[in-house]
Parts: sequence; structure tokens; C-alpha cells
Amino acid sequence: MSAAIDFDKYEVVIGLEVHAQLLTESKLFCGDSAAFGGAPNTHISPITLGHPGTLPLLNRQAVEFAIRLGLACQSRIERENYFARKNYFYPDLPKGYQISQHTAPICDGGLVAIPVPGGQREIKLNRIHLEEDAGKSMHDQDPSFTMVDYNRAGVPLVEIVTEPDLHSSDEVYAFLTTLRRLVRWLDVCDGNMEEGSMRCDANISIRLKGETKLGTKVEVKNLNSIRNVKRAVEGEIKRQITLVENGETIMQETRSFDAGNGTSFSLRSKEEANDYRYFPDPDLAPFNVTDEYLDSILKSLPELPEAQVQRYVSQYGLPEYDARVICDDKATADYYEQVATIIPSHKAVANWLLGPVKSTLNDQGGSMTTFPLAPAALASLIQLVEDGKVSFSIASSRIFPELLQHPTEQPLDIATRLNLLQDNNANNIAPIIDEVLAKYPDKVAEFRSGKKGLMGLFVGEVMKLSKGKADPKLTNQLLAEKLK
Repeated sequence: MSAAIDFDKYEVVIGLEVHAQLLTESKLFCGDSAAFGGAPNTHISPITLGHPGTLPLLNRQAVEFAIRLGLACQSRIERENYFARKNYFYPDLPKGYQISQHTAPICDGGLVAIPVPGGQREIKLNRIHLEEDAGKSMHDQDPSFTMVDYNRAGVPLVEIVTEPDLHSSDEVYAFLTTLRRLVRWLDVCDGNMEEGSMRCDANISIRLKGETKLGTKVEVKNLNSIRNVKRAVEGEIKRQITLVENGETIMQETRSFDAGNGTSFSLRSKEEANDYRYFPDPDLAPFNVTDEYLDSILKSLPELPEAQVQRYVSQYGLPEYDARVICDDKATADYYEQVATIIPSHKAVANWLLGPVKSTLNDQGGSMTTFPLAPAALASLIQLVEDGKVSFSIASSRIFPELLQHPTEQPLDIATRLNLLQDNNANNIAPIIDEVLAKYPDKVAEFRSGKKGLMGLFVGEVMKLSKGKADPKLTNQLLAEKLK
């Protein structure tokens, strides 16, 4: 029986290449629609198809989106830019070359700070550059032929390339989660990996701890979710260490991940670097990023997620956990901010967003962008609870669902119409308390002998008999007096 493999003696080195489709309406070099979906080959034109005599024209918004992301990642923005042709043949590349900034990226360096146990770690970026997407080959549409859909060809991408600076599948997961939140926050990409608008290739190698020379790198492709990237990285790490421990050699290659069975398989060997014969595209003039243009983009950037988390902790007094969950989505953070400026109960606002609101959205499969209540409406409902006019239980279980059905109605009017306003009249509550205490004489005796935890039983019974309308604070006060 072979000895168990000591996986911990190896260090893992990982670099990521992430392609993010930019949220422009048109493609990078022509006016064809860049929208996802559509019948095959309906978002095309002679320019997309690379017909002779056609000329590309650069999409200015794509440049702005790339710069927005670069500034958010603290990259150096290149002022003098040009596009190059990356020459290779593939069926879904109609021109026979891809227009890319690979050799001269618009964003140089940078970092993405990720959460790690005990704090944060800054993952260094090599570059962020612009390029056009290729079309899509479909091998399952016809038994004899590969079909090609050129709708995606020419859609603008940024490629975010990290340094080999990640060392575990957990760090990869954290990086992609953080990056996806950032591109959504900046509104430059929707981050939907399942639709292919954010795609990731992972370059993975191993070496003994303490060594400085990088090991043989293997690229894993075909990763369509952050969870599957994590699974693929874990599987590749185990595969490489097992090979080395068994005296075998790791081959430099490109592998594809099968999410169905959690394994990878070889696509092609990559012993020598491909010669793409880059040269500046003669049909596209170089473009300059001026100080004024860069300054205007910088001023348009929203407050970034990490800064907003810290502000919510200091300005609104939220626990860091609450602030991070709220700031995980910009629409939720914006909504929170609007409600929090109306009422002073900032923690109560967070509790509602992370409780009833989030639960409703999960049940309906919706998001904050489709939430029907105006911030002022939710603020009015929360204020009803804060003012003691209704309990949180009644507000969340009775008034909130009704308000979702009638979002223009005032919460107070709903509470009045449904006879849900809390009773804070001691003359009305006292007889109910007497009834409850008479019903449980043995529990009253136990309470008076020291079992103070029974107070919850008495309050619950009073609330039940009053159909939730008795003021809990006043109920506790009156019970305490009668139980002395």
C-alpha cells in the first residue's frame, strides 16, 4: 500500500485571465447590437463578418468602461494607445484575426483586494486591456457539422490578467467574487458567467514550499461559474501533486473542465508559445487619453464598495457584517442609503433589508432593481414599528405583504384598515393579563420562586389573546408589576 501523499508540502501558484463583456449597446468596432441572445447571426453586418473593404470605428464608451475599471483597480492608465491584430485561424473568427490591445494594454498593473482570514490581501494585476470577442462554435446543433453564430463576434471585452499571485482555490473564489461585484458596481459588465459575459481561465502550477522557480503551468478553460472555477482549481492541484508524487511529469497543456463529473481533460499541448504575429492594425488610428478625459471619468466614479462598507460602519453605526452584505450589491446599497436618510433608525433599516426584503426577493427570484416599494414607503413602515404603533412581527407578516400588493398605499392606512394598530391603553391590556395569570397559577408561583424566564410565556399568551395588538413594552411593564 502506497504512502499517503503530503499535499501540504507544496505551494500552489495561480494566475487568472478573466474576460468581461462590456455593457455597451453596440460592438467594439461597429454599430451591431452587443446584446446577449437573439436568433443566431442576427446581430451581424459586413463589418462583423470581416468583408473586404469594410473599416472598423472604435466605440468610445468601451474605452471609458475600461478606464473606469482600471482606475478602480489603481492601474496606471496608458495615454497613447493603439490596437493590434492577433493573427490566428479559427471558424468563429471571421476576419482571420482578432483586434486586441494585448501588446499595449490601456491599464497597466493595479490590484484587487480580496478578503482572507484575518483581513485582506492585495492580488496584483498585470494588466487590463481591450479586445473584441470571437463568435461561438456550436458542436451540438447538427450531427455532421459545426455551426457558427457570429452574434458575439466583435462584442467589446476587457481582459483582466493577474500576476501569478494567488495560492489557493479559496483565494481564486474570493478574487472572482470581488471582481464580479466590482464590474457590476461600476456598471461596466453584468458579471453573468452562466451567459458567458464573464469568463475565466486559470493558469495553475505547483512547487515545493520554499522554492522560487515557477513550476510547469497548466491552463484550465471552459469554466462557467465561480463555483466551478474553484472546483477546477482544486482538481488540478490534486492532479498535479499526484503526478509529481508518482514520479511523473507535468505537461504544459490546456485542459477543459467537465462540470458534470468534476474532472478535466486535455485539449491541446502547449509546449511552445504560439506566434500570433501581432502588428498595429492599419485600419485603426492610435488614440490618446487626455488629462481632461481621464479627470472626467475619475470624477464620475461612484464610491467603491470597500469605502462604502467602512462609511456605513462609521456613519450609520452598522456592524461590519451588515455593511458588507448590503454593499455586496450596488442597488441594495443605494436603496439602503435612501431609506437611511429618511429615518434615523439605521440598524432597523439594515434588519429589514437583510430580513423581510431579502427573503421576499429570494422567494420571488427578483432583485433590488425590481423591488416595488419606494424607499419612502419602507421607511414609513419601519417608522410605524419604531413608534410602537405596530410590532415588528405584525409589520413584517401582515402589513409588508399587503404593502407589496398596494405599493402606493400608506403603511399606517393599511394598519388601520386591517385593525392592526398596537393597543397601548393599560386599561385594555390589564384584563387580558389577569386572564393569562389566572390560567397559569402554577407558572405564576414558579416565576415568583425565581424562574424569571417564564416572563416570555406570559407575554406570548397576552399577545396571542390580544391578536398581536397589545404593546409588548407596556405588556412587560404591567406583567412585572402584577407578578411582584
